[in-house]
Amino acid sequence: MARPASPLVQTALFAKNFLQHPRMLGSFIPSSRFLIRTLLGEMDFDRARVIVEYGPGVGTFTLAMLARMRADATLLAIETNREFVDYLQGSTPDPRLKVIHGSAATVEGALKAHRLGKADYVISGIPFSTLPAAEREAVLHATHAVLKPNGAFLVYQFSPMVLASLRQVFSQVRRGFQPLNMPPAQLFYCTP
Repeated sequence: MARPASPLVQTALFAKNFLQHPRMLGSFIPSSRFLIRTLLGEMDFDRARVIVEYGPGVGTFTLAMLARMRADATLLAIETNREFVDYLQGSTPDPRLKVIHGSAATVEGALKAHRLGKADYVISGIPFSTLPAAEREAVLHATHAVLKPNGAFLVYQFSPMVLASLRQVFSQVRRGFQPLNMPPAQLFYCTP
């Protein structure tokens, strides 16, 4: 199963990439265990067969999901940063994990390329507030299109700015908050 690098190595890689690409990452350190527990607590891993993760970074959420997933489930992780893609592919030899180098806006094609159906869950930490409006809208509409009718889009952000865009695309958007993270996180639970 997955054998992640030490937390120090993960944090150093994450911080280095934050300094190189601050608009690409929402924070300079990976998500806290409190944020992970809160967000993943919304997922029914017993029924989930297809899970998509946007912006897995060093795999903080990825590893936690793999630990909870069914043996026959698949996690499709889409990452724009080549260094993170290489890191995840090298450090996480779990056959249920498929790591794609690309944009979240191409999620439909990525699912088809891996012969996967619609997603039970899509989880995202990509900083929507720093994306150009057209790209943000493309990602949100693509996400809506790939979710099962009873699926959910789970979003964690460090700003509430994406809320209006989420409400334009998803029929229901519920909010949450996790103060035990650096920085504190805004949570959004969206259903088609």
